[in-house]
Amino acid sequence: MVAREVVNVEGAPEAKGPYSHAVKAGNLMFVSGQIPVDPANGELIQGGAADETKQVMENLKTVIEGAGGRMTEVVKTTCYLANMDDFQVFNTVYAEFFSKDPPARACIQAGKLPLGVKVEVEAVVAVKGSR
Repeated sequence: MVAREVVNVEGAPEAKGPYSHAVKAGNLMFVSGQIPVDPANGELIQGGAADETKQVMENLKTVIEGAGGRMTEVVKTTCYLANMDDFQVFNTVYAEFFSKDPPARACIQAGKLPLGVKVEVEAVVAVKGSR
């Protein structure tokens, strides 16, 4: 049986439902989908897809690093866009966070995202078990 460790990170946006920021199991960490919530005030970022993507990626980075991982250890992301017309804008910002050897990725248009946001990203991270 693989040990399961629930991770909640100080400084990351508070969960908006019954889920944890991440769960570590063996050498993998599964990071819950992040949306563009400002962790300082709990409010959604207002603006276009670029602003939302930047906040989403900052939140993802906060959870990963707060749980002892690094962005370079991300092996897979799943990216959800409310509108695939935002794909190029999303890619431009996303690439700033994975500038070298980016992870595997799926990017899909979702029918509707939580709280009406434009972008959500989840990740799988390769880690050395519990740190």
